[in-house]
Amino acid sequence: MRASHSTRITLAASTLAVAAVLAIAGCTSDDGHDMDSMSMSGHSMTSSAAPSTSTQASTEFNAADVTFANGMYPHHARALDMAELVPDRSTNPEIIKLARAIESAQGPEMEQLARWLRAWGQPAPASSTTGHMGGMDHSGMTGMMSDQDMADLTSKSGSEFDQAWLTMMIEHHEGAVEMAGIEVTEGSNAEAKAMAQNIITSQQNEIATMRTLQQ
Repeated sequence: MRASHSTRITLAASTLAVAAVLAIAGCTSDDGHDMDSMSMSGHSMTSSAAPSTSTQASTEFNAADVTFANGMYPHHARALDMAELVPDRSTNPEIIKLARAIESAQGPEMEQLARWLRAWGQPAPASSTTGHMGGMDHSGMTGMMSDQDMADLTSKSGSEFDQAWLTMMIEHHEGAVEMAGIEVTEGSNAEAKAMAQNIITSQQNEIATMRTLQQ
């Protein structure tokens, strides 16, 4: 009985030893590296993956981007000046609707253009401190109405105003489309290029609408 009891103890101890060895082996790879360490290492690599490029995309810019933002800001400002004349001088519901759409689209775009210039370390747009145009002369820009053009438009009302406004706004939009096309081709900032493409699409559609209203 004693020998049998000792044998059972010996066998039990051997079984426990084998189980311990197998447990250790299960946590070790074929090349001897600890699997838990590899797992932690893999987790660390995942956590230190390259950061998102969205911030980089918004701060990347070149001279064409700066020119676009500096030029489109006062160009939009003049469009807002023209749009604001409509409610008091026109009774055409389509023109009133179009003027509101121009204000709704171009006002926020002006704010975005100003934010980009600040982010790029550039001076604020020239017309951003005192209303829309701020008394600045940008008449040399493509499609930009001069102060005299604006004075003439302001003096009109009714159908005479409508036709003059449509003619001037079409020319103004064509200038914006041209400026935006340069940004799409030569700019490097993805967000600015996207805005430029949107300007091209939306203002070409508005040009088509205005040509219909001229008939």
